[in-house]
Amino acid sequence: MYDAVVIGAGHNGLVAANLLASSGWSVLVLEAADEPGGAVRSAEVMRPGFVTDLFSAFYPMGAASPVLRWLQLERYGLRWRHAPAVLAHPLEDGRCALLSRDIDRTAESLAEFAPGDGRTWRRLYGEWQRIGPTLIEALFRPFPPLGSGVKLLRALGAADALRFARFAVMSVRRYGEEEFDGEGGRLLLTGNAMHTDLPPEGAGSAVFGWLLTMVGQQFGYPVPEGGSGRLTDALVRRLRGYGGELACGRRVVKVLVRGGRAVGVRTADGTEIGARYAVLAAVAAPILYRDLVEPAYLPARLLGDLDRFQWDSPTLKLNWALSGPIPWKAEDARLAGTVHLGGDRAALTDYAADLACGRLPRTPFVIFGQMTTADPTRSPAGTESAWAYTHLPRRPLSAEELAAQVTAVEELVERYAPGFRDLVLDRLVQTPSELEAADANLVAGAVNGGTASLHQQLVFRPVPGLGRPETPLPGLYLAGASAHPGGGVHGACGANAAHAALRARRSRYVSLGIHRAQRYLNRT
Repeated sequence: MYDAVVIGAGHNGLVAANLLASSGWSVLVLEAADEPGGAVRSAEVMRPGFVTDLFSAFYPMGAASPVLRWLQLERYGLRWRHAPAVLAHPLEDGRCALLSRDIDRTAESLAEFAPGDGRTWRRLYGEWQRIGPTLIEALFRPFPPLGSGVKLLRALGAADALRFARFAVMSVRRYGEEEFDGEGGRLLLTGNAMHTDLPPEGAGSAVFGWLLTMVGQQFGYPVPEGGSGRLTDALVRRLRGYGGELACGRRVVKVLVRGGRAVGVRTADGTEIGARYAVLAAVAAPILYRDLVEPAYLPARLLGDLDRFQWDSPTLKLNWALSGPIPWKAEDARLAGTVHLGGDRAALTDYAADLACGRLPRTPFVIFGQMTTADPTRSPAGTESAWAYTHLPRRPLSAEELAAQVTAVEELVERYAPGFRDLVLDRLVQTPSELEAADANLVAGAVNGGTASLHQQLVFRPVPGLGRPETPLPGLYLAGASAHPGGGVHGACGANAAHAALRARRSRYVSLGIHRAQRYLNRT
């Protein structure tokens, strides 16, 4: 028997467990895999000395996250590393938009596309500095974020609040055209928006593109020294330091319910483990509500809404051990930890349209990571550990189609970096089904716990009316990326669930105290 049982030792589950353990609760985290981390893991899978991030890699939202900052993971061994530049988006004509933590360097790059765009970038970043901290606070709290929302409205002012609301529903294509004269600023915004599954013309895509570029300007796109798994190691080390427990290779198959309340879990070997106060599920919403909870305990409307749940696009990931640095034609790309490939905005729109129509993209949009450039410990001196990912249409793909898309990605990299293929020492391909096999929450290769489209955000995430970590079953909380605020390694989903459980316990104490006081008065 524990005060709380957490299902899943991904970063959200570990964040939730850490917050509960810090509050004095006895906590057990149960993980189906043989090691913790979920989609925050790394290993030497190709050859000795080459560290590969098996799933996620760069963590801009982690660097901005007040949740991770509060945990002080640097005290538990985490060390952040940065590439010389944050992000590059080269074009085939040799031009390259560069995002750097040095705002002068970013502005200079964008001014090469259009003379006034450097000034525009400085203005936008000035606006971010005014509202960014309050916005991040509001974003990472359960929806609606009442206190931080009021502070954000005060920071904006009445007139600018309306303009911000308009901006919040804009497409990144329209936003880029309104703000920048040249292609450089528009490319930075659009490429970052497409870290989600939104197309450039999608409503709400402007917010994602703006948020990631501004966070990149302020915090960079840092990586954990030694591999993404070092972030997980720090979370586990902190959890155990506060008395929390972690058990791997223990798959939960059922949430136990008694008296209309979640009271524990059952594992695959038949063991029942009790939870006095809370069960926190750091799993995808369909897994929780379809597989772990008996339908009889859930509202019929919720189960019907789950039929409309939309996953984000499947992911195809390639990893390479390279004998040397990548010979990008654009010199600035050699400095960036993250490189966007796929052409101009018209090409990115074509890519998104192909996905929407179920076609294999003729030219993929590729997010490319130069890990040794960001962290020299990732591979031997003079070499490079690199990866790339692209999205696929959400339909069954044949082995031939997957192989064709692997070839398309490598041909794209070769176009921008002639001689790339000659550097390849080893290659590891992770298909959508292989990603899911390694982490059951990545259903068919979906890495964000569900689409980022507006119809499945805020109060609509994961289904209408459930924009908070509480579930229809008392004592059960959704702590994974299917909950608000969604995907990304920032810990907010786990933190919100932990805070909800703590609030519920305090409320029960207050209610119990009032009840006992009333009984005493009745007796006297």
